[in-house]
Amino acid sequence: MKVCLLYSDRERSNEETYYDTASIIKDLGLKSLFLAAAKRLVYENGSVKSVEKENQYLIETLRAVMMTPLHTADEIRFRQDVIKDCILHEDMIRDMYNISSELIRKWNELGRGGREKMKQSNQAMRLTSDIRVLHLFADALGSIKKLLATQEEELKSEGLTAFRDELFKSFSDEKEEFLKSVLADISFYTDGTDDEDEGRNRVVRPRIVMECGLEDGLKFSSLKLEEVSSRGEKFYKPGSAKYRIREFVNSRVPDSFSTVNDPRTQEQSQMLEYGIVNYLVMELKNMMEEFQSFFDRLRSQAAFYLAAVQLKAQMERLGGGWCFPEVCDRRDLKFTQLRELVMGIERHVDVIGNTCTIEKKDLLIVTGANQGGKSTFLRSIGIAQVMMQCGLMVMADYYSAGIFPNIFVHFTRREDSEMNSGRLDEELSRMNGIIEHIGDGSLLLLNESFATTTEKEGSVIAYDIITALIEAGVRVLTVTHLLSFARRVHEESKNDPDSVVEFLSAERKEDGRRTFRMIRHEPELTSFGLDLYREIVGEIDTAG
Repeated sequence: MKVCLLYSDRERSNEETYYDTASIIKDLGLKSLFLAAAKRLVYENGSVKSVEKENQYLIETLRAVMMTPLHTADEIRFRQDVIKDCILHEDMIRDMYNISSELIRKWNELGRGGREKMKQSNQAMRLTSDIRVLHLFADALGSIKKLLATQEEELKSEGLTAFRDELFKSFSDEKEEFLKSVLADISFYTDGTDDEDEGRNRVVRPRIVMECGLEDGLKFSSLKLEEVSSRGEKFYKPGSAKYRIREFVNSRVPDSFSTVNDPRTQEQSQMLEYGIVNYLVMELKNMMEEFQSFFDRLRSQAAFYLAAVQLKAQMERLGGGWCFPEVCDRRDLKFTQLRELVMGIERHVDVIGNTCTIEKKDLLIVTGANQGGKSTFLRSIGIAQVMMQCGLMVMADYYSAGIFPNIFVHFTRREDSEMNSGRLDEELSRMNGIIEHIGDGSLLLLNESFATTTEKEGSVIAYDIITALIEAGVRVLTVTHLLSFARRVHEESKNDPDSVVEFLSAERKEDGRRTFRMIRHEPELTSFGLDLYREIVGEIDTAG
């Protein structure tokens, strides 16, 4: 049976993940986002009372889904609509995840995947395990049906309504009633007989009715199963006085006899019970085959939406606005009060937002004052873009961008003991790997790349590589302190009415104060490093 909550027409992506997902996660700080989305905030009287420990499965699922981008606006809207339903009905998606997770846990305890390796001598054990698994399936499917039935008129998304219709069709009320009826009839086969159960109502008395003919020598022929049923009786320990009395009473009934004192007859009756129950279970297993992988798929897909709901709660906790992004032309980028979500999560603050409108541009160059928020600004766009392309909401009042089949990041790295060459060699090696995989329609985020060499040499390298990428159809967003590179590009494009380059700068007030906002401004000839010197060391003594 299909789940199809992540894609309207399939269970999983046909596309590959981003190139170098490890770098994307590291440079954009997405690990903190995964951890936050895997925690449930518990509210009391409008405020957060506690934060539950992160769910590792949610972390792994969210990571996998976020690193596999969607490629069309329809796919993005499909997921956004499901998330909207889940936000309105959080208990429903949480219960769906919990039900499927609990079933899988119990199924694993019953030896899922290992029963085929059991020896023939364990056939009875295998049969008992199969019956218990079928009970788990029936109960879990019934619970999910009830969840969806209570929201029948309120679900609006294509994904959840199609899932509900598919479940009700594949596991109809008639099929559910039949399954539970047969399981009740053969329940005697799995009932325990522990000493501590003495006196409790247990299903211990099966009724098996068979029709058959008799041949010469009183041999059976034309065997036909007419009825299998169970009835409840109090369990008494074999050999006890009450047990012997009941066996005596049962033996006096015309159509019944006791096998307790006849081991051979008892063995044959047990073989008959096994054969009949096994036959019925095999019929039920054939009916339930389509649900073998159903709960794995449901658990995985529900995990993504549960993580999305919990991530929304984390955004609201920070006090900032959030929205569902809109898809526009790939050369456009528009947003209002876009915030760097990871910084907000890590510092528990509402980060200063930026507003920007860029149209028909292929290259964005961000320069300006040191410690002015440039790298934070670039990360906010990268995080929002990755989130948009997997159907998630973003931390902004409004966000609109194009879809990029691949996103690449190239952030400057601190030197470490594992480097076998210089920092510039390391940067160029990473860039070479990107160029080998990058293509038309890709997005590349550069953060202070090639700053590990001289300003002159770094500017030449940046100019050659970036202009070649733009010509190849790649969109580039770069934060740079290579002012010679930035000024050169500005001089070449400032008089071109069809320029594909946009310039932003970190705003700096006359008194040196940073606002952490990006404004349209041509590249300046300084990064105002003296501001930081004054802040750390003090005013410069110019008297001497």
